[in-house]
Amino acid sequence: MKYDCLVIGAGLSGCTAARLLAEADKKVLVLEKGRNIAGNCHDYLSEAGVTVHTHGPHIFHTVYKEVWDFLSRFTSFRLFQHRVLSYVHGMTVPFPINRDTLNAVFGENISTQDVQEFLKQEVKNSDFKVPSENFQDAVVCQIGERLYELFYKNYTIKQWGRDPKELSADVAARIPVRSNRDNRYFSDKYQGIPIGGYTKMAEKMLDHPNITLMTGCDYFQIKDNLGSLYDAEKGITVYTGTLDQFFEYKYGNLEYRSLDIQFKTVDKEFYQEAPVVNYPNDYDFTRITEFKHMTGEKSDKTVICMEYPKQTGHPYYAVLTKENMEKRAKYMEEVKALEKTGRFIFTGRLAEYKYYNMDQAVKSAMDKVRGVL
Repeated sequence: MKYDCLVIGAGLSGCTAARLLAEADKKVLVLEKGRNIAGNCHDYLSEAGVTVHTHGPHIFHTVYKEVWDFLSRFTSFRLFQHRVLSYVHGMTVPFPINRDTLNAVFGENISTQDVQEFLKQEVKNSDFKVPSENFQDAVVCQIGERLYELFYKNYTIKQWGRDPKELSADVAARIPVRSNRDNRYFSDKYQGIPIGGYTKMAEKMLDHPNITLMTGCDYFQIKDNLGSLYDAEKGITVYTGTLDQFFEYKYGNLEYRSLDIQFKTVDKEFYQEAPVVNYPNDYDFTRITEFKHMTGEKSDKTVICMEYPKQTGHPYYAVLTKENMEKRAKYMEEVKALEKTGRFIFTGRLAEYKYYNMDQAVKSAMDKVRGVL
């Protein structure tokens, strides 16, 4: 038997595409280079009885009802509103910045009605370019230099390993600022954590008679030997791996930022007062995550993780510099030509070289599969 479709990668994008193609009566072969599925969403139950996210915290949130409804077919969600604190001036304050943050940091008693005017004055006293030329401009034009220096500058330097002026203003598009007391990190209508974990959800997505999964299988090592299983000239190829590798780096290497994630089991019920605490100015790690706050699991112990950004390793984030975006544009011209044939789909953070949230990755895969069907 020959498969109708080949899906390269069993992360959230690959699982979404595979399931939709299978439900369209296509025979789908999924190749996953690693031993685990679910990609960067992979999780597992630790010895402490706490579900741990292998690649750092993943909180699902979306404004897209169709995405929420689609994933809800494969899991029930624990309704969860994510909250983050930031450690500055020796104290933890709500983040993103809201009225309570401003009052704590500046020792003020600003009302919710006056927050916008306060930020307006902060911005007025600051130096930046319009339109924004880089990440720094994009943040400063919203909150001013003092808050930028306190919450964003050093965190960004740690996270990306470069001056914020070298990063695209698009990176700052993910940063919310609140004039009220809303201390949720996301304001999306649908938010939650899959009960049983993301890995179980991915397993159910791939549990279809038309889907065959092969793990520990590197597409680039076996692609010349796939002829007996898949006809690339007639089938649909879905690619979710790194964009530059697919095209054999013909326009040069794209840069991806990685993480060294260190886990620790702590012999106490809770370690910190919030799921995530950012450390923009202190220590070498960017944040500490405590998973029990997210999962609601009961245990006498707790598991935390600290994230140390690094230059090389497992690719997590596209580095949106001018040089990388120029290379991306060249690769995306190649992608456009292939997708125009109706036989290729490039989808996901790595394959599109985009700073996607999970819901955006799912929606991209849904839209692109619909396009070829």
